[in-house]
Amino acid sequence: MHQLPGAWQRAARGAGLLAPDGTSVPTIFAEMSALAASTGALNLGQGFPDEDGPEPVLEAARDAIARGVNQYAPGRGFPDLLSAVAEHQKRFYGIELDPQREVLITVGATEALAATLLALIDSPDDEVVVFEPHYDSYAACVALSGAKLVPVPLRWPDFQPDLEQLASAVTDRTRVILVNDPHNPTGSVFSREVLDEVVRLAHRHDAIIVTDEVYEHLVFDGPHVAIATLPDAAERTLSISSAGKTFSLTGWKTGWVTGPADLVTAVLAVKQFLTYVGGSPFQPAIAVGLRLPEAFFASVASEMAAKAALLGTGLRAAGFDVSSPGGSYFTVVDAAPLGATDADAFCRELPARAGVVGIPLTAFVSPAHRAQYATLVRFAACKRVDVLAEAAQRLAAMTPA
Repeated sequence: MHQLPGAWQRAARGAGLLAPDGTSVPTIFAEMSALAASTGALNLGQGFPDEDGPEPVLEAARDAIARGVNQYAPGRGFPDLLSAVAEHQKRFYGIELDPQREVLITVGATEALAATLLALIDSPDDEVVVFEPHYDSYAACVALSGAKLVPVPLRWPDFQPDLEQLASAVTDRTRVILVNDPHNPTGSVFSREVLDEVVRLAHRHDAIIVTDEVYEHLVFDGPHVAIATLPDAAERTLSISSAGKTFSLTGWKTGWVTGPADLVTAVLAVKQFLTYVGGSPFQPAIAVGLRLPEAFFASVASEMAAKAALLGTGLRAAGFDVSSPGGSYFTVVDAAPLGATDADAFCRELPARAGVVGIPLTAFVSPAHRAQYATLVRFAACKRVDVLAEAAQRLAAMTPA
């Protein structure tokens, strides 16, 4: 196998995708999905839905294609979607935005994150503080930007940070405090105390807050609190979200960044040389989605909460200790009561023992912190109810190790 050169080697190494000899290794997601396919196990590892999004949104995309909306969109995005995002922020959070200056459409939230970090990082001395475990692209994007990743551990079982550890991690070298809320992979929703401390520390050390809020409409005991709504936060906050999780359209890869005009323009300056623009016919369709009635958004959260509860029942019946999620697609369990000492090994054995696939939480942490998450496993509840019911039955009947 070939060694990966330059920036890509930094990104792969940051994400833990390089072996000691410098060759690339597959992600745990690819490995577990292949294992599910080869064994017939139910794949509760990767976080993608197995149901389509709302029909009015699908029909709007079909209509856009038929109307010839098939060439490049404007660099910032189609004006109607820019306006729809601004309307959404006003409707749900009371945030007033200029859609032409303070909104940018991206190819999903992951591109938004990459473009944002590349735009904001000034030197190799810059640091990006993240909560750990974290979405796997964070480490890769930080490494690609050349900055240093500074993780703050979240604690089992509620997955809230120690505020003293957070305060110690944020220094004058901190360029960005990256907050994912609701949180992937743990399913936690950060307390108001945590969010207030993030804002206080950002002001104290002149850092920029970057929020990943893709699960904003999947808070089980809502409403979601957007950091940009907190006192003195909006001036230094870039908020990132996307359509994929809210509308069960992860393959459309349509996201957005909102915030102060100068910061959004800086992100645009990088984004235009990454993908330039995203899929044109999806943009008018997502504008339709963002304008759906209140009842739709309420149903998204309530249906996911019911699915998480169904999955949790099966996990408890199987003997796991379960961390009750506050939102997102995910539920984290401790497999230690079942004799597990290593989540990686446990997840590789689980398809044969139970016919279900999960992901070890160690896939989302830095090597220095693996020990404290050694027996924790993440399961995704974003599947059909019949699939979750079958998974719950299989888990409850799991064979001993």
